[in-house]
Amino acid sequence: MGVFFSSISGILIIIGLIAVGYGLSALGWFDDKSTRLIAKIVTQVALPAYMISTITKDFTAKKLIKLLPDLGVPVLSMTILIFISILLIKVLKIDPKHKGLFSSMFFNSNTVFVGLPVNMALFGEKSLPYVLVYYMANTTFFWTLGTYLIQMDGEVKGHFKLKTTLKKVFSPPLLGFIIGLILVMLHIQLPKFLMSDFQYLGGLTIPLSMIFIGISIYNAGLKNVSFHKDNLAILFGRFLCAPLLMAGLFLFIPATPLMKQVFIVQAAMPVMTNAPVVANLYHADSDYAAIMVTETTLLSLIVVPIIMTIIK
Repeated sequence: MGVFFSSISGILIIIGLIAVGYGLSALGWFDDKSTRLIAKIVTQVALPAYMISTITKDFTAKKLIKLLPDLGVPVLSMTILIFISILLIKVLKIDPKHKGLFSSMFFNSNTVFVGLPVNMALFGEKSLPYVLVYYMANTTFFWTLGTYLIQMDGEVKGHFKLKTTLKKVFSPPLLGFIIGLILVMLHIQLPKFLMSDFQYLGGLTIPLSMIFIGISIYNAGLKNVSFHKDNLAILFGRFLCAPLLMAGLFLFIPATPLMKQVFIVQAAMPVMTNAPVVANLYHADSDYAAIMVTETTLLSLIVVPIIMTIIK
């Protein structure tokens, strides 16, 4: 029973933080301008700093090189999920204004805010390298293709422009991620005061993201939390398709039992908490994204213990 409660502690923490954002919105603390400011702080300041501080702290060049081959598994899994999402968009006739968000939420999972504490609770610190390998793949996919797709939802379609596309792809969080990798690979150590600054700024990421989601849920209205086809398809992707696909890949790919367990758990995590933030920043449907983060996070309270029981 102790393991059961430990495995869902990360989810309960997130729900509590979301409730703070919701409650403050109900008290009238936020308007549209302040909400967009929070989104900008998260995506353009806190997350880049979080990437740099996390990677330089938890990785060494030797560890990165050793773990790089394992990146192929989540990359392959997410690539297949992208094609499945495209197929479902056509078959289910997903709302056109949700196409990009739908795909992004279908193949990306919450690998850090929920995945990290859940895996640490289930498997201990020995799971951290595999958690971060999946995180690297997931982060790269989200801040390149995932972000690009979300932006396409919020903009008038026009002619392809390479400069504009590259600017969208190389977003501040991904640049922070790349800088962190370069620092580790070149054995560059930044001054302690600077790393402390990155750590403090990065520490804003989780609480501000959760507060933003709470604001978005309040603005959307809890009455809009529903289970129509757009929502159900995301739940199918996150909690059935993704973990089953990952388990299926390991029938053909050799791996340690711990790697299999961690990757399956990571694949079954809720929707990325940054999806509503990015959607709001680029005028996509952030309410839809916030509702899906809420639904998948709440459902994780049931799904995580079930998966834990199966794979332990």
